[in-house]
Amino acid sequence: MGKYTTVLWDLDQTLLDFDRSMAYAIRAVFAQYDLYIDDKIAARYEVINRDHWNRLERDEITKEEVKVGRFRVLLAELGIRHIRPEEIADSYQEALGSVYYYMDGAVEVVTKLRDLGYRQYVVTNGVNTTQSNKMKLSGLDQLVDGVFVSELMGYPKPMKGYFDACFAALPEGTRESCILVGDSLTSDMQGANNAGIAACWFNPEEREKDVDVQIDYEIRHLRELPGLLEEV
Repeated sequence: MGKYTTVLWDLDQTLLDFDRSMAYAIRAVFAQYDLYIDDKIAARYEVINRDHWNRLERDEITKEEVKVGRFRVLLAELGIRHIRPEEIADSYQEALGSVYYYMDGAVEVVTKLRDLGYRQYVVTNGVNTTQSNKMKLSGLDQLVDGVFVSELMGYPKPMKGYFDACFAALPEGTRESCILVGDSLTSDMQGANNAGIAACWFNPEEREKDVDVQIDYEIRHLRELPGLLEEV
């Protein structure tokens, strides 16, 4: 074991394939309410959804406003007035929490790090009930040492207050030996910067860095992480 002994994992699109779950959930809930959906509508939802989460990260809106607001916008654009945004939002969260898809190598890497003695925690902005369901269904709750969901911590990721609350619940000195692994520049890498911990960007699609954040390490595949941790 090298410099780092604790790994903070982002959940969605790092350990679990959120895009696949979202694609399933939006189509499932539209079918539940007998609404028409095609690729264009699904893509529009993704844009609206991302905008709402970005606003949450900037502390402009609450988690509840994310959950309902994205459907309020989408239904209004589609001219759907006979369904309450609050109702379809609840159904969507149930559908989203009912499925999971691993990112390639996720279970293998988390298990290997556990066996090597690393402490591992999930840090996520997702909805608590949804994330809890996915953690249990996927078995990740049995592999990591804990989960920190932003709505229970009082602040959204990437705010410093969120990470201060996380580290207040961890053993003293954890911050100095901690590394955060995640796919989002604005949530994960900015969060690591705000927390004063090492930032490892999981970038399987080889995206260009278009945000002014410090990245200490970059990996294309999760299987690269154990070797990286041993080297530093």
